[in-house]
Amino acid sequence: MAGSIPRLAACIALITATAAHAAEYAAHTLARPEGERRYLVLDPGAPDAPGKRPVVILLHGHGEAAAAVLGRASFGGYTPRDWAKLAEREHLLLIAPEGVKGSDGKVAWNDCRGDAATNATTDDVGFIGALIDKAVTDFKVDPRRVYVFGFSNGGGMAYRLGIELAPRLAAIGVQSALMPARSRCAAPARPVSVFILHGTGDPIAPYGGGEVGNWLTRGRGSGLGAEATVAAWRQVDSLSDAPATFRFPHLRTDDPTTATRMVWGPDPAGVQVEFLRVDGGGHISASTEEELPWLLKKILGPMNHDVDTADEAWRFFRTKSRGRGAHAYGRLNSRLRQGAYNIGRATRTFHERET
Repeated sequence: MAGSIPRLAACIALITATAAHAAEYAAHTLARPEGERRYLVLDPGAPDAPGKRPVVILLHGHGEAAAAVLGRASFGGYTPRDWAKLAEREHLLLIAPEGVKGSDGKVAWNDCRGDAATNATTDDVGFIGALIDKAVTDFKVDPRRVYVFGFSNGGGMAYRLGIELAPRLAAIGVQSALMPARSRCAAPARPVSVFILHGTGDPIAPYGGGEVGNWLTRGRGSGLGAEATVAAWRQVDSLSDAPATFRFPHLRTDDPTTATRMVWGPDPAGVQVEFLRVDGGGHISASTEEELPWLLKKILGPMNHDVDTADEAWRFFRTKSRGRGAHAYGRLNSRLRQGAYNIGRATRTFHERET
């Protein structure tokens, strides 16, 4: 009996600790000029990590619910759990804001596509900026480690944030979204690290560019090709033409897709662009464990099973913080431009003296 008391006490302590560290899932609202905006928070806690912590802001796709990206609701019978599992394992704070209904009655984001008639028309950049402020003050988020990851229309919104909120972001990630062919935003000008996943068989956001959507979704505008999208961000980030390439081992014989990682930029802590190309893949994330329902597979295309999108994106994000890479690149580019100007001025002065 005496020996069982310490064991019982240890069990109670373990149960108490587990309960104390259990993930908290809650809905919140934020007052905005366009009205009250809703966002969800998945907080697994960080019992052994003193100080401030990173956050990933997840932006759902067109017609999707914010709860779905946190694994708390299904989309077409599919409940993605990859980001929730990652958060629990890494004690990572996740925030999933909700878009606003567009003219087609489906929840959407106000991304940069000037020809997407069914997009929302709200100030979503202002909303996400205010949400970052809220995360820093209320959830003890490190303002240097704010990451955004968007799916489809949410990916288009992530591109817009990479343009207009770059000074506040450590990196952005995008799945199955293209830079707009007809943009109403300024061109990206400030270096920011970008992770992009795209399937070559995407039936909604075509790999080679063109009209976005299918028979279920109209008025979704048009986009550049996936490779042109990658090239646009590489140009902003002043990255070379030679990526480090890795092909993921193929894990299943019944998987018609393959995955290849291409990374531009030598320093994981600096500015980088990663392109995860899924050959044969559709308009969907990659997962080693999850499966798409039959009907959704017909609509979205095949899912790759060689890599996990959330894990790969976090591998890319976790080494980056605001100010370490982009500011250095910005200073370097400024110095190079100033150097070129000084050389040009010196050359002109020399020729003037010679003549």
